[in-house]
Amino acid sequence: MEIQKKILAVDLGEKNIGLAISDAYGMTAAPLETFQHKNRAWDAQHIAEKAVDAGASVIVIGYALDSEGQIGPAARHAMKVADEVRLFFQGEVLLWDESGSTDATKRNYIEMGIPRMRRRGHLDASAAAWILQDYLDFLFHQKRFDEKREQDVN
Repeated sequence: MEIQKKILAVDLGEKNIGLAISDAYGMTAAPLETFQHKNRAWDAQHIAEKAVDAGASVIVIGYALDSEGQIGPAARHAMKVADEVRLFFQGEVLLWDESGSTDATKRNYIEMGIPRMRRRGHLDASAAAWILQDYLDFLFHQKRFDEKREQDVN
C-alpha cells in the first residue's frame, strides 16, 4: 500500500466549523474536531495549525453550490476562507463541492439510531469527514482510471 499525503477537510457551518483528517494511505476519513467560528482570520489560522499538527499537506474546504450548480453566498464565503487559509498554510488548499454533506450526515446518524441529543456537536466534524471521503473516493477512482488508460495505451 502506497503512503500518500494526509489531507485535512473543512466543513464551514454558520456557527461551527468541522475538521476531518485522512489516514496516511488516503483511503479513509475520520472526524477530527469541531470548533466555534470566531472570525475569518482566526478560523483560517486555526485550520492551518490543525493541518500542520495532523501532518496534512493538503486542505480541502467544502463549498456548497446552489441547486443549479452556481456559486452562491455560501460558496463565496468558502472561497474567501480558502484565500485566508493560504496565508497561514504552505501546502495546497482546494475547494470541493460539499452540497448535501450535512443532510447526508444527518441521515446516517438517524439510520444508525443515534438520538438527537447525542448528535449535537458532532455533525460538523462528521460532515467534514463526509466531504473528505467523497474527495478520497474521487482520487481513488481517478487513479484507477489513469492506470487503466495507461494499460490501454501500452
